[in-house]
Amino acid sequence: MPRILSVSNQKGGVGKTTTAINLAASLAHLGRPTLLVDLDPQGNASSGVGCPMSEVDAGAYDALIGEATLAEVSWGTSVDGLDVVPAIEALLGAEIELYGLERRERRLEELLRQANGFYDYVICDGPPSLGMLTVNILTAADAVLVPVQAEYFALEGLGMLMRTMDQVRRGLNPRLRREGIIVTMRDPRSRLANEVEEELRRVFGAEVFDTVIPRNVRLSEAPSHGEPALSYEPSSAGARSYLRLAEELLRRNESRLAGEVVA
Repeated sequence: MPRILSVSNQKGGVGKTTTAINLAASLAHLGRPTLLVDLDPQGNASSGVGCPMSEVDAGAYDALIGEATLAEVSWGTSVDGLDVVPAIEALLGAEIELYGLERRERRLEELLRQANGFYDYVICDGPPSLGMLTVNILTAADAVLVPVQAEYFALEGLGMLMRTMDQVRRGLNPRLRREGIIVTMRDPRSRLANEVEEELRRVFGAEVFDTVIPRNVRLSEAPSHGEPALSYEPSSAGARSYLRLAEELLRRNESRLAGEVVA
């Protein structure tokens, strides 16, 4: 099975979708076939890789309710090795519709079994709020990547997410763990940003990735062109940072797997 990662934070505006897009693209660039799953009704991850909702007939909604297979709703992108399951407008009503379906919390988990043998990684992006779509992602995921903006209220959203993860772990997915915390949108000239990062590292230690994502104009521009930063401007600081993040993630996973084999 591919390793399924949720990019999650219940606080908006922290670079969640930017991280999902650019981490997925970087993993694919490094030779790991990757599937990006967009379960956010806004569809920003989809449009950010060149698959806007206006051009999609079938997407994540159709697969979740059982009207399409994973292969039927997976679209290629400009990045070799990166596919996307796009959001469509019908996802707006999916929260309500899922409540009437059998095994409603496990629809995504069961769908992603079809990814076995095709992808090394599945990166899931969902809405920042807690609802049935988010519960589906956390139930399917092996681990959660938490982007945290280096600002005053950074720890507020983190606390809410951890409580949600505890609830899902107890009731639906005991294997769920935190993959790590990513400091995003960091301005090195800001004293506050430095203090927030120091506090995160003091509290969470090695769980915080060494790689830090800076504020970067090219990261902001790339989605409007339907491309990850790695395609839009590969030499930009943002693109290079996400590539380093993907390399660090792979090293962590290789170390974890090696430890499990020894155990």
